[in-house]
Amino acid sequence: MPIYMDRHEIPEEITAAHVAQMHREDLKIEHLYGCKGMTYWCDEKRRTAFCLIQAPNKKAIQDMHNHAHGEVPHRIIEVESSIVESFLGRIEDPEKSQKTELNIINDPAFRTIMVIGLRKVSFLGVDPKLMDREFHIYNKSILQSIEKFLGRIVRQKSGYFLLSFNSVTNAVLCAQEIHSNINDTSKGFNWDYKLNIGLHAGVPVTEKDGIFEDTIKMAERFCEMVHGKIVISPEVRELYESENMNVKLNHKNIKTLSVGEEKFVNLLMDYTEKEWTNAAFNSNDFSKNLGFSKSQLYRKMIGLTGKSPNNFIKDYRLEKALQLLDKKANNISEIAFGTGFNSPAYFSKCFMDNFGILPSKYIQNYAV
Repeated sequence: MPIYMDRHEIPEEITAAHVAQMHREDLKIEHLYGCKGMTYWCDEKRRTAFCLIQAPNKKAIQDMHNHAHGEVPHRIIEVESSIVESFLGRIEDPEKSQKTELNIINDPAFRTIMVIGLRKVSFLGVDPKLMDREFHIYNKSILQSIEKFLGRIVRQKSGYFLLSFNSVTNAVLCAQEIHSNINDTSKGFNWDYKLNIGLHAGVPVTEKDGIFEDTIKMAERFCEMVHGKIVISPEVRELYESENMNVKLNHKNIKTLSVGEEKFVNLLMDYTEKEWTNAAFNSNDFSKNLGFSKSQLYRKMIGLTGKSPNNFIKDYRLEKALQLLDKKANNISEIAFGTGFNSPAYFSKCFMDNFGILPSKYIQNYAV
């Protein structure tokens, strides 16, 4: 039977005890609708509650809630229990306290999401076996930091980690330690790797179909846009400072986006993701469609990414091409045209200039 997570907006007068009572009322009549309530999360501060329920369909959940207490959810999405546990740490009610009649769970579902990207800067003259050993060492170091700061791994693949943290402070400290370790040559690491870390925070159910989809997308976009630093959202900074007695988060390895910069990231990436495969797409299209003059756009792009609009487009396409080469799903010509390059020859030249190796050699020696 499918598993769903729903979201309730709770009024000011509703407390965690009220939500616990409603959860208990659900459990009393759930069998009438073929449902099984697994657990819930309540966040009095943000006025939200989230229920995890096995059910035949979304309507059964709505009908059950309506019958039990009348609080119909504002949004329901289908989820996988293993993914929910990875993000939120549990899929069952915590053990009930022996001193309380109700099992009151004042446990927010709000999480800080971290995305880590790590890859070789250049593959020129690199021994594939040596690179595998280096990746193993780097991954071990990253995993040690994740465990130390109580992070949970949601997804891991070569050069990529998706992590969830209950504590904003732990997430920021973990990111700082990873950044420091990977860039510390005295620990056996070298500078020939590009490390990107993005942190954003949010709730599991929004208007999107996937769990934490908005938050993950923003953390990934931070990684794609700003290289070499830990990039955090304004909300992460504010939460960190509030958890640490207003100690300012001012570190040279952290780039804290302003609200305006975060909006610009979304605007830029929404448009880039829509148009990047179009070979005619260039910086003039950015200016026309984003509402900036060429000089305004150039200043914003250089200030945020260190790249001109044209270089940003080219590097974005090359990163996408690298991912496709790793999958070995298409030949080089198909990948060249599919990623917006006018010819395979020009694609190969750009790839060589950027990664120090021809696409054909990359497939032979490094594609995973």
